[in-house]
Amino acid sequence: MTTPEQDASAGALTHFDATGQAHMVDVGNKEDTRRSAVAAGTIRMQPATLAIIVKGNAKKGDVLGIARIAAIMGAKRTSDLIPLCHPLAITRVTVDFEIDEAASSVHCRAQVDTLGKTGVEMEALTSVQIGLLTIYDMCKAVDRGMVMTNVRVLEKHGGKSGDWTAAL
Repeated sequence: MTTPEQDASAGALTHFDATGQAHMVDVGNKEDTRRSAVAAGTIRMQPATLAIIVKGNAKKGDVLGIARIAAIMGAKRTSDLIPLCHPLAITRVTVDFEIDEAASSVHCRAQVDTLGKTGVEMEALTSVQIGLLTIYDMCKAVDRGMVMTNVRVLEKHGGKSGDWTAAL
């Protein structure tokens, strides 16, 4: 029988045991290391909706300020949302938004850091998606056709598997 770590290095799915049952991966024997992940995503909207965000006059308030707080909260609550994620002691979350007027979009980028036994890719992805969902929620009264797209991990650092950067 192989360990989950051996299965992972061989390309197997680690959240299933030898009988195919879902389980939380045992990370108890792993060393604590500094770990970081960066994720990003985009929400496209009508130009008039983007103008409301930029001007800061949305009826519900400061769209990007509230979305930033929601994104940070999302990272912290990832293990409550994704069944097999470990609860982590996150040491830092940063969330940045970039207005792209030419594409009538807002880009979200989140970085999550920890000192622990498992990575923070899921926390970074959750952070981005919750940030984008919050923008949608705050602006849906004027634009129900907004589209969230390209949510992905851009890079991860630390742990046994080392560093990884997405080919863009």
